[in-house]
Amino acid sequence: QVQLVESGGGLVQAGGSLKLSCAASGRTFSSNAMGWFRQAPGKEREFVAAKTRIGGNTIYADFVKGRFTISRDNAKNTVYLQMNSLKPEDTAVYSCAAEESRNSRSYSDYARYGYWGQGTQVTVSS
Repeated sequence: QVQLVESGGGLVQAGGSLKLSCAASGRTFSSNAMGWFRQAPGKEREFVAAKTRIGGNTIYADFVKGRFTISRDNAKNTVYLQMNSLKPEDTAVYSCAAEESRNSRSYSDYARYGYWGQGTQVTVSS
């Protein structure tokens, strides 16, 4: 059974940093894309960042460029999201996602990903 488990969320002041982790179990994803999405209350889920595969390209939403960094550790089967210079508008539930199989959908398309974590809350106070 494949599981993605996020951790690292919490409450932080504006300008602060958090590092989210997403540990995968049940299979490896070294050849598959993994990413992060977020959903704020009353808003639609939105793409944050993705890494195409181990050693592959990274893709970021415009609103996080220069502030967030996605990385992966193949040995730990884990994807990370380092978030710096956090803003109150970054408050959301952050979920990691992994491709079930490689496909042609956009990396920012949630439908590309077949596995999802339960999410971790990030709250940024002003």
